[in-house]
Amino acid sequence: MRYIWQHPDWPTMVWDSERLLPLVSGARVAQGRLLGRMRSLGFELAREAQANVLVEEALQTSIIEGEQLRRESVRSSVARRLGLPAAGLPPSDRATDGLVGVLLDATRNCERPLTAARLKGWQAALFSTRYSCLTKIRVGKWRGPQPMQVVSGSIGRQTMHYEAPPAAALAGEMRRFLGWWAGNRGEVEGLIRAGLAHFHFVTIHPFDDGNGRIARALTDMALAQDEHLPARFYSLSHQINAERDRYYAVLETTQKGRGNVTAWLEWFLGCFTRAIDAADVFVTSITTKADFWNNHHGALLNDRQRKVVNRLLDTGLSGFEGGLTTRKYVSMTRASRVTAYREIAELVAMGLLRVNSARGRSTSYSLDFG
Repeated sequence: MRYIWQHPDWPTMVWDSERLLPLVSGARVAQGRLLGRMRSLGFELAREAQANVLVEEALQTSIIEGEQLRRESVRSSVARRLGLPAAGLPPSDRATDGLVGVLLDATRNCERPLTAARLKGWQAALFSTRYSCLTKIRVGKWRGPQPMQVVSGSIGRQTMHYEAPPAAALAGEMRRFLGWWAGNRGEVEGLIRAGLAHFHFVTIHPFDDGNGRIARALTDMALAQDEHLPARFYSLSHQINAERDRYYAVLETTQKGRGNVTAWLEWFLGCFTRAIDAADVFVTSITTKADFWNNHHGALLNDRQRKVVNRLLDTGLSGFEGGLTTRKYVSMTRASRVTAYREIAELVAMGLLRVNSARGRSTSYSLDFG
């Protein structure tokens, strides 16, 4: 088996522009529609939308790699870095802060030169303990001499899907990648360039761990350069995770090819468009939340009540499964049951909550949208 990087033309990649043109056009229409909606939100709501998307991006890019971050820790890190209220949120941990810092650096500082030192700094930020799970890894350095293989299956029945270039070739491979990144901006259509950057980087696989997360951060960086915006309003990682099986399948097929990346770019452009479409949910959530608070701007709530109402708003119109109950209120606020019952009753009296139709033994509540 020969991989794409073993062919003499590598890292030259070719694609069928006629097949991709309709997909690029559709992606651009969706992109323009979303950015138009974001401009209409105003500064504060756009900033809240950015925070929501950044939280989702951090969670989903980690889930793809089999790592589950705590949502509240991610919210805390994002809020503090964006200057948003963080009252009631727990302290964030180092791993979460590192990932959020990488994602923000990639987009906020998208015009800064991309260098080997910057990439190594990103990888070091992801693994501040120098461990990946229980395995000690090289941090802030290209990977070591052992082969980098992507395998699946139990020991003795493993299937090898891909083997990356050997460690001895990494310095040269990364010099070519960084030269490609710096030299082709404006020469290649922006969305296609983002897809190529992702594929090129994960094919080299230069680190012991963190390659996928850094590849997705680089993709966001390329998209930020293309849009001339330092903020993301859609989560590509969310959509990649939703299509994870197809992502790995087309990646493997293309990496085993001879340099034609049309199939990969077809999938990437479609995934990008679907990520844009999914972002409408984020925007709708933000506008619904803003309208709700505008309708109740005179309500005098304590911090516990405001936290619970915001949590309900963040779940959307459907609210919590089974509705809000006294038990759930206690769990979220650490209030006593007596206090929880009284504060819920106040929210009902002010018109923020309504009592759901009786089901089962516990009374439940949902937001009252009027």
